[in-house]
Amino acid sequence: MYFRKQMQGRLLKFLKDWMLVIGMISGAGVYLIYTKIPHIHTAGPVLESICRHAQPILLFLMLFISFSRIEPRQLVFKRWHIRNLLIQMLAFIAISAIVIWAMHSNTVSAAWVIRHRIFFESAMLCMICPTATACAVVTGKLGGDMAQVVMYTIIINLAVSVAVPLTVPLLYPQAGISFSSAFCRILAKVFPLLILPCLTAWAVRWLMPAFHDWVSSKMNLSFYLWAVSLTIAILMSTRAIYHSGCSLLTLVGVALVSMLCCIFQFTAGRLTGNSDGSRIEASQSLGQKNTVFGIWMGYTFWNPLVSVAGGFYTIWHNIHNTRQLYKWKAD
Repeated sequence: MYFRKQMQGRLLKFLKDWMLVIGMISGAGVYLIYTKIPHIHTAGPVLESICRHAQPILLFLMLFISFSRIEPRQLVFKRWHIRNLLIQMLAFIAISAIVIWAMHSNTVSAAWVIRHRIFFESAMLCMICPTATACAVVTGKLGGDMAQVVMYTIIINLAVSVAVPLTVPLLYPQAGISFSSAFCRILAKVFPLLILPCLTAWAVRWLMPAFHDWVSSKMNLSFYLWAVSLTIAILMSTRAIYHSGCSLLTLVGVALVSMLCCIFQFTAGRLTGNSDGSRIEASQSLGQKNTVFGIWMGYTFWNPLVSVAGGFYTIWHNIHNTRQLYKWKAD
């Protein structure tokens, strides 16, 4: 019995340490294998529908578990919350405004923006993507205050649930569909994934305490959900790349844009939290993203190729966090 538990612990540690790599290889590998087996292509639409419906459910459950671990009275508003929020919102609005302007202008500069639209939208996705559900855990390991991060996670999720539905109908107008109709349709998809998990977690805490305690005790459950979500997200990103016909240069450009956004946000977060003594919390909240949600948002609302930016961002923020954790342990 002891040997079996020891082996399970080692296996779990291996999966946690290498899940990013495993998830990316599995997601990409499964889709590439699928493309080489013509006999199962007829099941493609059904499999795609399963992936698209499974992803929102997994995202909801991940946030629900994350919010279940923090009591509402632990959440305190900090000044760096508003600074981080302004950085994300203003950057997203500014880039969106440039693209929307280019769509309705005939100037040379507007034509250049449209020609490189994929890079602008990749930056938009990287900037507006909400804080990762695992951010509080990483912050705690670095010696930061987890409750501050959860508070910002709630704030940015609320902001994203409004900002994305407001901009997507302007970026991708559909014939015969009014702005208000498109806004309501997109809000109906985004709100349940970002705000409802928080409200549900708190309702369960008060109305079903026994069930809440059970959920809170399952520390590894959100990890398994994240692993499945990551695999599906990378699979859908691979599908977008496979059918996009884009060049290697375009992929390199998207990777570079996501890397610059990652560096900018971690750095800006350290600066916004410096005056409050919350450099770790502010930096992680702004830089560590819920890229699974970002990838889903990319292939659901924007050009599916934009979702690739979320996949690249996953690599960059995990490299940064690995370096941070290594330095913290060394100190």
